[in-house]
Amino acid sequence: MEPIHPASTHPAITPGSRTLIVINPAAGQLDTERTLRLLAGAFAVRGASFDLFHTAGAGDAERAARHAAQGGYRAVVAVGGDGTVGEVISGLAGTDIPLGIIPKGTGNQVAVNLGIPRDIEDAVEVAVNGVPACIDLGRLADGRYFALAAGAGWDAAVIAGATRELKDRWGFGAYLYAGLRVGVTPPSTLFRITADGHMLTVPAAMVLVANMGQFVAAPFPPVEVSVGPAVSYQDGLLDVCIFAPRTLPDVAAVVWRVVSGQYAGDDRLIYLQAADVRVESDPPVVTEVDGELIGNTPLHARAVPGGITVLVPGPDEY
Repeated sequence: MEPIHPASTHPAITPGSRTLIVINPAAGQLDTERTLRLLAGAFAVRGASFDLFHTAGAGDAERAARHAAQGGYRAVVAVGGDGTVGEVISGLAGTDIPLGIIPKGTGNQVAVNLGIPRDIEDAVEVAVNGVPACIDLGRLADGRYFALAAGAGWDAAVIAGATRELKDRWGFGAYLYAGLRVGVTPPSTLFRITADGHMLTVPAAMVLVANMGQFVAAPFPPVEVSVGPAVSYQDGLLDVCIFAPRTLPDVAAVVWRVVSGQYAGDDRLIYLQAADVRVESDPPVVTEVDGELIGNTPLHARAVPGGITVLVPGPDEY
C-alpha cells in the first residue's frame, strides 16, 4: 500500500454528527442483517449517529450520495464492494463530503489500496475517527468517476464470466475460475491508445487505465500485487498498463513478472502515464470500471487530481 498524504490531521466526523450509510444488500457473502447489527453497535459505542439507505438497483448509491452531500451530512459510508464504492464516489466527487468504506464485497480492491481493514469493527473506527485524505480519481466520458481502474479486454471478460451466481457460491474463487477460462486462450486485439495526444497501436489482451495499483489476487492467503511500477492515486496521472501475452506460457510469464515486480524489459508488458487516455480497438471489446461492466470500446478517461476526500487509517493504525 502506498503512503497516503492526509488532507487534515483532524477527524472528519465528530461524535453526534450524522453519517449516511449506503449499503448494498447484494454485495459479498455476509448476511446483511448481521452486518447491520454489527454496524449499528459499532457506530453507537462511538457516539456517531447515522441514517441508513439500502440500494435496490444500479445508480441508487450515486443518487443517495449526491442527496447526502446536498443535505448536509458530514460523511457518506459505502457498505459494499467496489461497485457500490464507485457509485458513491460518483455522487460525492467534487464536494467536500468525505467518503468512508466498510468492505462487504467480493474483491474490495479500493479498500485494500487505502489500507481500510476488512473487519467491520475496525472499518467503522476508520469511518468515524479516520484521517481525511484527498485522492485522485479517473473520470469517463459519460461523467462517471472511478477510484480503481477502467479496463478493456481481458479483465472485463473475466468480470463478465464471474457471474453473481458464481460469486455467491465461490466468492473470490469466481474470478479465479473466470480467469482460468479466459487465460487458456489469451485474446489478442489491435488497440489504438492515445495518451495526452500521443498515439500507440499495439496488439494486446488487455489495456488497464489505473488510478490505483494494488490488487489482491487471492484470499487464501491474500496475495497483494501491483499492476505496474509506482502507480499512485496522489500523483495527478493515470497509469496505462498494457498486457500482451500471446500464448498460455506467455500468460504464466506475464503473471509471474507482475507478481514479482519485474516490469521492465519485456515487450509483453508496456507502461505509460498520462492525464488523458483514449482506448480504441478493432474489433470492439468489452470494458469495465471498478469491477462493473460498462459496454464496449472506445474507452476515454481523464485524471481528476484530488477528486474526492476519503477517510483512511491514521499513520499509527493497523
